[in-house]
Amino acid sequence: MAATAPPVALGASAPDFRLPATDGRTYTFADVAGKHGTVIVFICNHCPYVKALIDRMVADARTLLAEGFGFAAICSNDAKSYPEDSFANMQRFAKTHDFPFPYLHDEDQTAARAYGAVCTPDFFGYDAARRLKYRGRLDEGRMNAPPAGARRELLEAMRAIALSGEAPSPQLASMGCSIKWKAA
Repeated sequence: MAATAPPVALGASAPDFRLPATDGRTYTFADVAGKHGTVIVFICNHCPYVKALIDRMVADARTLLAEGFGFAAICSNDAKSYPEDSFANMQRFAKTHDFPFPYLHDEDQTAARAYGAVCTPDFFGYDAARRLKYRGRLDEGRMNAPPAGARRELLEAMRAIALSGEAPSPQLASMGCSIKWKAA
């Protein structure tokens, strides 16, 4: 089921986390933060929206990392109900797509709730002071690649945040599969 990320109050502080990663380490927000800002994206392994953009996202992450931004992906899906999103499968997914950033496991879903994440992918762009400045999409591609010459919205937004402190408007919401919440 497709879900669209709702608007979030820009300027909100980034929630902290302490999550295990597919590389065997545990990370906090401070561990993944970059000097110019940080992207936190909620993804999963099985979502067709994520699969459609994963290689573009990894390419843009490499560019941002090289420019002094931090980047991390978080999987919060209920792996019991969606075994393709298990930690072992997260490790395979990260290796297959050669992630240059930590892929974090939010097993108890506290990070997703703290951020207000609703879909995969769901992008949060923070400035160097950990204030939310971008809640939008990677680009206009959804299930297909974007048209030639399309803007690289996340990349451009993070660069603008580093230069001026603000992301361009409008910020178009990300769309993807709903996060698979555990039963209450």
